[in-house]
Amino acid sequence: MPRRPLPALLALALLACSVPEPTGSTKGTSASSSAPPPAPAFTPKRIALDDKAMGTHITLAAFTAPALGEEKIHTALEKALGEIRRLEALMTTWRPDSEISQINTSAGKKAIKVGPESLSVIQKSVWMSKQSEGVFDITFEAMHGLWKFDEDHTEKVPDPAAVAAARALIDYRKIKIDPDKSTVMLEQAGMRMSLGGIAKGFAVDAAARVLTGAGLASFFAQAGGDLYVRGRKPDGSAWRVGVRDPRGKDENDFFAMLEVEDHAFSTAGDYERGFVKDGKRYHHIIDPRTGYPSTASRSVTIWAKDAFTADAIDDAVFILGPEKGLKLVESLDDCGAVIVDEHNKLWISERLKEKKLQVLRPPTDGI
Repeated sequence: MPRRPLPALLALALLACSVPEPTGSTKGTSASSSAPPPAPAFTPKRIALDDKAMGTHITLAAFTAPALGEEKIHTALEKALGEIRRLEALMTTWRPDSEISQINTSAGKKAIKVGPESLSVIQKSVWMSKQSEGVFDITFEAMHGLWKFDEDHTEKVPDPAAVAAARALIDYRKIKIDPDKSTVMLEQAGMRMSLGGIAKGFAVDAAARVLTGAGLASFFAQAGGDLYVRGRKPDGSAWRVGVRDPRGKDENDFFAMLEVEDHAFSTAGDYERGFVKDGKRYHHIIDPRTGYPSTASRSVTIWAKDAFTADAIDDAVFILGPEKGLKLVESLDDCGAVIVDEHNKLWISERLKEKKLQVLRPPTDGI
């Protein structure tokens, strides 16, 4: 699937909980009779790491605790970032030696042995293709270079004949997986795959496991529009996440908020990478059935138990549209969605209604 947009939801209330200073006199009549001064109150401090990986912005953050100092948190955050970069090296299409690039180079020729991580992501991708009537399809990479929404951004609609020729190479059913041998092959020469629409969620979960293993009980890990939140803030309140207005004035313009604990959010939107030409918006979320940008939705935000699942679903729901998309969401355990459709109508899944999603105002209308 197409590479994902930059962050679409960042309204996390990342404020340390201030603890009042102790009050009262500490003076005594003598050193032997006075009580020892009370220990100073502990004030949690937010520690964050911001960097780039997997073609997007990475943010990892946690708060200090009496038994968890700055140095230990810094070490854990750096280790989590290292895990994201390790997975990137396996799954990127920008390095010729990655496992995915080797699969692409060998399309129609031979199977390639891959590690457990790449195998897991490819297997889940094929599962999502089956669940979504094929609208999520990692062999979409066959269209790479026709639509230019990345660093090569060009406001040009490609030639229809070129779109049709590339679209003929999109077919997840021609991905042959041998789990016993841990091999993957693309059956037809010219086919290509990309994990850009699902790998970031997998990496966010991997980073979360590193942070949990280091003893962090409250943190968040974000890669672009994919976010996982663990625990609560130091004052006991829940983290709050904002859902971006797809036609809002900037990336911090939110139309809804939700408290999140031990869950992931992932957003697919038509507003980050694209252009408007002759009164029509073209964007990076391409419908593999047509080869052109999907028109069923403006944004889809998925709430799920893990970032891997959320990342796998959001593009599919975006392309399917609200009615079929919500059916897919409701068929999965512990999953919810907020959808702004092509007509700017807001759709909310039953689980997020139960979670009391706070709608601040209607989404802004516009092209």
